[in-house]
Amino acid sequence: MAWRNWAGNQRTEPVRTVVARDADDVVEAVRAAERDGLRVKAVGSGHSFTGIGVPDGVALVAPADPAAVRFDDDLVTVPAGLALHRLNALLWEHGRALPNLGDIDAQTVAGAISTGTHGTGAAHRGIAAQVRALDLVTADGSLLHCSPSAHPDVFSAARVGLGALGVLVGVTLATVPAFRLHAVEVAVPLAAVLTDLDGLMTSADHVEFYWFPHTDVAATKRNHRTDAESPRRGRVAEWVGDELLGNAGFGAVGRIGRAAPSLVPRLNRFVAARMASAGYVDRSYRVFTTPRRVRFLEMEYAVPREALGEAFDGLRAAAARHARDVLFPVEVRVAAADDVPLSTAHGRDSAYLAVHVHRGQPHEAYFGAVEQVLRGLDGRPHWGKLHTRTAADLRPSYPGFDAFTALRERLDPARRFTNAYLERVLG
Repeated sequence: MAWRNWAGNQRTEPVRTVVARDADDVVEAVRAAERDGLRVKAVGSGHSFTGIGVPDGVALVAPADPAAVRFDDDLVTVPAGLALHRLNALLWEHGRALPNLGDIDAQTVAGAISTGTHGTGAAHRGIAAQVRALDLVTADGSLLHCSPSAHPDVFSAARVGLGALGVLVGVTLATVPAFRLHAVEVAVPLAAVLTDLDGLMTSADHVEFYWFPHTDVAATKRNHRTDAESPRRGRVAEWVGDELLGNAGFGAVGRIGRAAPSLVPRLNRFVAARMASAGYVDRSYRVFTTPRRVRFLEMEYAVPREALGEAFDGLRAAAARHARDVLFPVEVRVAAADDVPLSTAHGRDSAYLAVHVHRGQPHEAYFGAVEQVLRGLDGRPHWGKLHTRTAADLRPSYPGFDAFTALRERLDPARRFTNAYLERVLG
């Protein structure tokens, strides 16, 4: 059966696909792959743009039965293949929530933590930092239960393990009491944002902004935690914001831009000028996440938060040279430092800058120019988003890089879980 990722830029024909119901099925699949001399790759929802999830031997679908979810006070243990949108709804039913989320909820739990999905919030960390224990099937078919007290080195590394250490089958996450967010969305002059970037990014619990190339407008979104239950966003307003403007309308603008690239600067100014102010209250996970049906390619880098202004200035200059026909906005977020060895926020408060193009649109010059700027500021690329980095030049960016690769050598000396992407970024 053919495999492809969400964006359609990664495709392969695995030798076979195994859908695992539980840990025993995963163990058997790994042992069978060893007998047959095949590599194994756990596959999720395919929301990585890089080849990190490409299976070239056995495509293994991790356990995902929501009936296996277990609650224990503030902890929840979930099957690793469960999609975040299903987990979020289950948590809410039990009065719990994850403290932070990215803007897409289609990923599996394993995929989100393995690639370092992070969300935004100057005082908040990525999803992997909420992991309290995990169950991992290693290359010899062993099932390891890992925590700070059991196989602590494996636990530490496997929270953002890139799928290189084994197959995650279960994850225990810390949760918080369920909460609502008051979203305040306002379009403001870009100059006002750039005057006090750090002030903006710390002005609410969770802050992000978007900038369309060739415009002087920034669309800001501040999410404040609240006990209020209103104002609510009506169904019509939700449809207009998420579907008409966010998906169908944006897709139509994209088709016009691809047919007449010279119109792109004017189209971007048209879209930016119609970003209406909005304020509403809803469940946290509904505010954090947005449906994405217009397919695109993305690159994202994390830089030290104090370098955000310089990074954005360099990105704007690169966009002026190479993004004349790019309709997708630049997205800017922040996150707090964590202690996960291969997390892009390891050891430092971080700012994230993401660039996008429509699927199928040439991106190499634009992404390459932005990457050159952000690499110069000790930027770290998101593991699941496009970049050109290799093990040799990634090593200096991560103090724990050599320890991670040594652990990989111990757990998977035959490279049962590797693929071309992992060979490039890990050696």
